Amino acid sequence: MGYFPFFMDMEGQKGLVVGGGEVALRKVLKLLPFHPKLTVVAPVIKKELLVIQEITCLQRPFKREDIGGQMFVLAASDEKEVNREAARLCKEQNIPVNVVDDKEACSFLFPALVKEGRLTIGISTQGASPALAGWIRGCVEAALPEGIDASLAYLEKLRLETKGCIPSQEQRAEMMRKAAWDCVERNCSFQEKAGKVILAGAGCGAYDLITLRGMRAIQSAQVVVYDDLIDDRLLSYAGEGCEKVYVGKRKGAHSMAQEEINKLLISRAREGKRVVRLKGGDPFVFGRGGEEILALRKAGILTEEIPGVTSGIAVPAQAGIPVTHRGTSGSVHVVTGHGAAGEDGLPEDMETLAALKGTLVFLMGLTNLREIAEGLIEQGKLPNTPVAVIQGGFEGETQIVRGCLENIAEKVRTSGISAPAVIVIGPVAEMDLWGENANIC
Repeated sequence: MGYFPFFMDMEGQKGLVVGGGEVALRKVLKLLPFHPKLTVVAPVIKKELLVIQEITCLQRPFKREDIGGQMFVLAASDEKEVNREAARLCKEQNIPVNVVDDKEACSFLFPALVKEGRLTIGISTQGASPALAGWIRGCVEAALPEGIDASLAYLEKLRLETKGCIPSQEQRAEMMRKAAWDCVERNCSFQEKAGKVILAGAGCGAYDLITLRGMRAIQSAQVVVYDDLIDDRLLSYAGEGCEKVYVGKRKGAHSMAQEEINKLLISRAREGKRVVRLKGGDPFVFGRGGEEILALRKAGILTEEIPGVTSGIAVPAQAGIPVTHRGTSGSVHVVTGHGAAGEDGLPEDMETLAALKGTLVFLMGLTNLREIAEGLIEQGKLPNTPVAVIQGGFEGETQIVRGCLENIAEKVRTSGISAPAVIVIGPVAEMDLWGENANIC
């Protein structure tokens, strides 16, 4: 087969969709951004199609006369014979036709599409694997930096301006090549004259736990300011010219005070740069993200927050522990294990925490584990309340120590577990969804 990917102007052109079900709906939604004049014909048409004002719906069987005058036809009904008849009529009249799940009846294939403003990318495997084409489409979408259409608008305007003032085609082509490369170097950020800071959660552990939006932010960043516990592979997605600044803070080894980090973010943004503040987990779960947002907004800096997967929920889940479970725990409370205002850095409301019936999740609390356990028992929590301490999770081996409040500190001490670790207290700590035997007291 010799399939060639033509790009044709479809705006205002007549197109027929034979069929009114789920497949037809998917095809119509992909075509709408190109503004064709679509008609859908079928005895039964989904209500999602009926409410689209840009198309004409005919609720009746397909007729031979429907084919006439069409630029293209999509045969997407649930009846194979109807689709085949539509294809036969189209070929008689030399009208391009695509027949769903019937490559031999097609005169053109419907590609997996990436559409970002002026940018259109069509992906085809010549019908060998639509699923693989869809996966590749997802990879392409993830790789596109934000602002690609703004850069294309800039390049289009520049191209028109240079046509009249630079007579040499070779000189114009060279200038446009340099301009396009400049867009790439600037990560397609011409649309933003003012600087901006994006707080992005990197997830917990493995690089592929970041959200797609977070990944795109890194790809379009001019500066990445990152913490400890960030998978280094994430930094490789930043552009070659991106400045990377480490500001990690760990107990006993703070590399930069919070006030200095705030000043750094503000200064880079005031230089007109797009700054990504990359934080482990979620920026608003003990990540001091709120403090940074307030400082940035006070300085008049544009800000955005992209959520991340927090270790307080994801790490126990990887260990087979759901932090809530019907009939076992109807609530979850995430608590900082150090740095609070109470005595020895423990929470002041230990009495309240001890009275809760749900799940307690302590983050950054391994050093104070003994004090946490003893404090909860002192305030009325039963000594045999199940506890699990989990280190690791999504990269490398997960180590879990299970016990109860009265013995967990000693078990952890002899196990060799080190920070960072997540502490889960409550009935769900006994659970092991992945089938391993739990050591419960």
